[in-house]
Amino acid sequence: MIAVYIETDGGSIKKSSLEALAYGADLAAQTGDQCAAVLLGSTSDVNLGDSGANKTLTITGDALSTFTAETFAAAMDQACAELDAHTIIISNTYNGKSIAPRLAVKRNAAIVSGVVSQADTSTGFSVRKSCFSNKAFAQVAVNGENRVITLIPNSYEVKSFGLSASASTSAYVGPQATVKSVSIDKVKGKIPLTEAELVVSAGRGMKGPENWGMIEELADILGAATACSKPVSDMDWRPHSEHVGQTGITIKPNLYIAVGISGAIQHLAGVSSSKVICVINTDPEAPFFKAADYGIVGDAFEVVPKLIARAKELKTA
Repeated sequence: MIAVYIETDGGSIKKSSLEALAYGADLAAQTGDQCAAVLLGSTSDVNLGDSGANKTLTITGDALSTFTAETFAAAMDQACAELDAHTIIISNTYNGKSIAPRLAVKRNAAIVSGVVSQADTSTGFSVRKSCFSNKAFAQVAVNGENRVITLIPNSYEVKSFGLSASASTSAYVGPQATVKSVSIDKVKGKIPLTEAELVVSAGRGMKGPENWGMIEELADILGAATACSKPVSDMDWRPHSEHVGQTGITIKPNLYIAVGISGAIQHLAGVSSSKVICVINTDPEAPFFKAADYGIVGDAFEVVPKLIARAKELKTA
């Protein structure tokens, strides 16, 4: 059995978990296994059979009302034991990354983090993962029968499988958390950066926080998330939750638009896996242009308004 951890937020299933479920379903088709979706502490009316699950197992209990890595790893261990799961797929989100190593220890399993493509099972089991801050890729062979795989968000497509999943529920019987969340501050009303397929980001080239209106307007028209470089968040021009880079959030959108960002190596480490990178900068020698798929040498205060106008025309059409 292949088990997939389904992460929820406010009762809604995260897109990254649906990607992981599609990954697990396709892997199950390769190996002749079945794929089970595991929900912890919450239920959802989403048809997970259509998303690739043959079975849905929900572990319930007061200890799972808020996320703690300790209890959620124990609950996943319980679910995997009930399902007799040998392969566990987890999205490489903040929560997923904190569960995966704990679960690997509990299951005596090999762990491969940051996987970017489907496993090769033609001669054993191997996966491709990113390494060295996305500067290279490694093909990793897993020899053990028990495996924990964390999948980079936006590395796999959500699919419709048209299956009908059976459902079961079990009560959590693991240890209670020794660490509890007192409060959680969440950014509301915005697309989460880790789930965004389109991202509009800006840096010091915007000259001040008062000029961010056009970045937000462009993002709103495109249905994109907004992001920023580290210096911008350090100067409190933008919230730290928007900081992308090696010391911030690592993202992999389909399109990353960088406005007024020079492209230091620390920033590139967090965005270089983007499928398409578009850079707007006045400096033709900016390092970012070397990593860009498309580049515009020009003043952001002239280029971005034109992009907004054109985007509005296309949206209207």
